[in-house]
Amino acid sequence: MHLELRHLRSIQAIHAAGGLARAADVLNITQSALSHQIKGLEEQAGLPLFVRRSKPMTLSSAGFRMLKLAERVLPEIAQLKDDFDALKSGRSGRLHIAIECHACFEWLFPVLELFRRAWPDVDVDIRPGLAFDALPALMREDVDLVISSDPTTAERVDFTPLFDYEPVFVAASSHPLAKKKFITAEDFRDQTLISYPVDKTQLDVFTTLLTPAKVEPATIRQVELTAVILLLVASKRGVTVLPDWVLREIRTSHDYVTRPLTKGGITKRLYAATRAESTQQPFVSNFIRLARTEPPKLQRKSPDQS
Repeated sequence: MHLELRHLRSIQAIHAAGGLARAADVLNITQSALSHQIKGLEEQAGLPLFVRRSKPMTLSSAGFRMLKLAERVLPEIAQLKDDFDALKSGRSGRLHIAIECHACFEWLFPVLELFRRAWPDVDVDIRPGLAFDALPALMREDVDLVISSDPTTAERVDFTPLFDYEPVFVAASSHPLAKKKFITAEDFRDQTLISYPVDKTQLDVFTTLLTPAKVEPATIRQVELTAVILLLVASKRGVTVLPDWVLREIRTSHDYVTRPLTKGGITKRLYAATRAESTQQPFVSNFIRLARTEPPKLQRKSPDQS
């Protein structure tokens, strides 16, 4: 049986109008054309779709089955059209994010909350398990945006700068290294370094300081949560290096000291990697704008800080 959407619309219109004449007006076709269409459907089905002797015109049992199909399918078709219109206008879409930065969750969630309010029809997700295969996943369209501090030259990939940050040394205020004005690679040789549970190649303290100096800490202790890392540091169980956006709250605490890595400090930059064809999509560019402007608020010191 060959069914078209116009057939479903006709069945629905006749049922609602109670007759061919009024339904034909609603559908903007002639009564003769509508009658011919219904006759063709009945010939295909081998069953009457209407009880014609009744007034108003009523559906047969076979006609009711077709009406149920129309009531299920036609709203879905209408929704699909709305979805396509929204995609064309840039109001909706998909933004699945992979993160090559464990501590980025500290600023990402506030950004996503602002983004959600502005773009409620965009499907947002953070994709787990892609931290070290993120760019290939971007090219396969498994994800749509990658937060990375290591831009590469990749065809069809845009790396848009977000903001600069400083990896900062953190220790308990009574720790011997608290007396120093800045921290060098050699200072880590006899220390327990508390870090996130990621490979060294994903940790700023290694990529920017320890690995170039060929220095290894005495011990590395991996911890999932930033709050637990700071708790262990305050308890003198080790030292850590965290990005400055994490440290706004502890800079005024008497339990901790923060020190730059090297005399001049170290600066890193985060990027948003996107497929070139999607970078200028309205909701993608809006997310990038929020990711540029909101995280630096977490980096600012309080007015009473020295």
